[in-house]
Amino acid sequence: MRSTTRRWRRRTLAVATSTLAVGAFLVAAQPAAGGAPPAVPEVADQVPQLTEAGVTAGAASVSGAGTSTMADRSVCAPGARWLRVRFTELALRGDDAVTLTGSSAGTFTLTARNWPGKAFHTRAFEGDCVRVSAALSDPASRFAIDAYQAGDQPLAAATTTVAAVGDVCGSSCNQTAPLIANMNPQALILAGDNAYSSGTLSEYKNNYDPHYGRFKSITYPTPGNHEYNTSGASGYFDYFGARAGERGKGYYSFDVGDWHFVALNSNISRSAGSAQETWLKNDLAASTKPCTAAFFHHPRFSRGSHGDDSSVTPFFQALYTAKADLIVVGHDHNYQRYAPSRPDGTRDDVNGVRELLIGTGGRGYYNFDQSSAAVQEAGNTNTFGVGKLTLTATDYRSDFVPVSGRTFTDTATGKCKKAASSPAFSVGTSPSSVSVEPGGTASVTVNVGSTGGFSSATALSVSGLPSGVTGTISPSSVTPPAGGTATATLNLTAADTASGSATATVTGSSGSTTQTAKVSVSVGPAGGEAFADDFETDKGWRLNAAGADTATAGRWERGDPEQTTSTYSNQIKQRGDTTSGANCLVTGRTAGSAYGANDLDGGGSSMTSPSFTVPAGGKLTFSYTYAHGDNATSADYLRIRVLDGTTAKTVFEKTGSATEVAGVWQTATSDLSSFAGRSVRLLVEAADASTASLWESAVDDVRVTA
Repeated sequence: MRSTTRRWRRRTLAVATSTLAVGAFLVAAQPAAGGAPPAVPEVADQVPQLTEAGVTAGAASVSGAGTSTMADRSVCAPGARWLRVRFTELALRGDDAVTLTGSSAGTFTLTARNWPGKAFHTRAFEGDCVRVSAALSDPASRFAIDAYQAGDQPLAAATTTVAAVGDVCGSSCNQTAPLIANMNPQALILAGDNAYSSGTLSEYKNNYDPHYGRFKSITYPTPGNHEYNTSGASGYFDYFGARAGERGKGYYSFDVGDWHFVALNSNISRSAGSAQETWLKNDLAASTKPCTAAFFHHPRFSRGSHGDDSSVTPFFQALYTAKADLIVVGHDHNYQRYAPSRPDGTRDDVNGVRELLIGTGGRGYYNFDQSSAAVQEAGNTNTFGVGKLTLTATDYRSDFVPVSGRTFTDTATGKCKKAASSPAFSVGTSPSSVSVEPGGTASVTVNVGSTGGFSSATALSVSGLPSGVTGTISPSSVTPPAGGTATATLNLTAADTASGSATATVTGSSGSTTQTAKVSVSVGPAGGEAFADDFETDKGWRLNAAGADTATAGRWERGDPEQTTSTYSNQIKQRGDTTSGANCLVTGRTAGSAYGANDLDGGGSSMTSPSFTVPAGGKLTFSYTYAHGDNATSADYLRIRVLDGTTAKTVFEKTGSATEVAGVWQTATSDLSSFAGRSVRLLVEAADASTASLWESAVDDVRVTA
């Protein structure tokens, strides 16, 4: 073993600060509590997704293709109350399908009709994991999930706010704009006739923008007939740009929480079989959201001066067929709320669509001087105001908010027709994989979640366990509360002769309905090592696996370390020995010949282990050494994390300080029992962050045992 002295930079050396990016991927996988959602890369041609307050985001990686067999996989955010996942690709052929199931409640099956060619976020599922089950038989079928959104409050309490108004500026939109500011909505939808009287670009800039321009980043517009007083509605498209949809078409869609919103253009061809009506049908069929709203200018039903408009019946018919919930329109300068209706106006409280006419943005008033085929439930002809839509994953509340000095208000509520309208239940397991020793035991939590008011007894059983492993579920029957979750425990017992692994099935049965969940069960040798590495050979560790490292020198490597001594403190900083053999993981193995060469510089460096399954009662043991000068800070560190899929948990950390620390080999242990049965990887990180400083680290003899 060589012993070489290295000179270190002077403590007064002026250096540029560097930003630590080594944790960027991990932060995305495990958002910090109370922090802003981490950046998840945008993708081309994505259905826009606006989120509820307090939602965090993270990276995920689940994919499948062709006829390959894929075991069920899960996307998890520990501690979350619900998740929705993002597909960057979903190309299913024939009857192929991908089924998503929440660990607490909720299930949905994706087919070939769901957003072909687009990236999109699914509906939300209750629990902190979403199980992904693929049934692919066509070689051309494929899918990919790259991200998730997670909420920290019950799904029923996760709300979004959308402001809605039409017939705006007008001479009085200065009165309605403050209402929107007070609502602080995720989105503002416009039902046309936004800038009077001809929708020219000048009118948008001079009449509309001074009052409503501050909401432009959250505005989703549609044009009215006044916009088309300017040829091709050019002023409208020039002002709103891409937010108005494709120029000349003006129809598009986006998602807000668990609602799908469709913006339509009632000023261009809208007949049955038209390009727009065909697009609308396909768009509605592609959506995975449980709730749907549409908005456009001309009302199907109105008692105002313009009256009922049968030309938009194809819109209404497509929305009714797709079980949409709300339509927002304008055109008549008043407020009207209609009972849920069929396209011909017949009241239908089961499948009908509710129309809200909110032409009260600030342009005069129209009286009620026409009859309507539909049932008007509320109306007003002398109050400017804005609609406030408060939306959840299962229902909505609509409020008419009047301008200051006016007293008329109106409130309506309703349930989303596709939001688990019939009683149902789901079954989930946590963890989704488990290891049991011969002669030992292990346990898995079974969750039975209720949707649609389900609250019946559900019998539980397990099948498909490895040879020599028996399982009992206690209690064998549970009754979840309506909208809640009941739990049971799957107790596994392995005989001394047990061996092998299998994907077991947990089945829940209630009446004629059954739901299942999968759990991977493996039998491991008692007292054996799940993972061990003395670094004498290459066992597949990967440098910078996440592609986020920023270190410019002294990165992690496997090798024979050279001793280095600080001429400032005369302390050994990098050890020239290991705890066994000749090699270890070390930051900058060689001593170098220049002042400050080969210590860790410029940010962070990471090494990721091969994957392994943590045994029951898993324990991590390892040897380590770290050293730094008195120019180190608490931003410098040696850290070990456990990567469970895309979720990272820190199990060991040493940070820097303004006190000199010499390199000394030490031993540490970490409890990995919470990861029992899971396939994980170890992430070894070191960072010279904040200002440049002296930092050395090494790790040796890593073992994971029962």
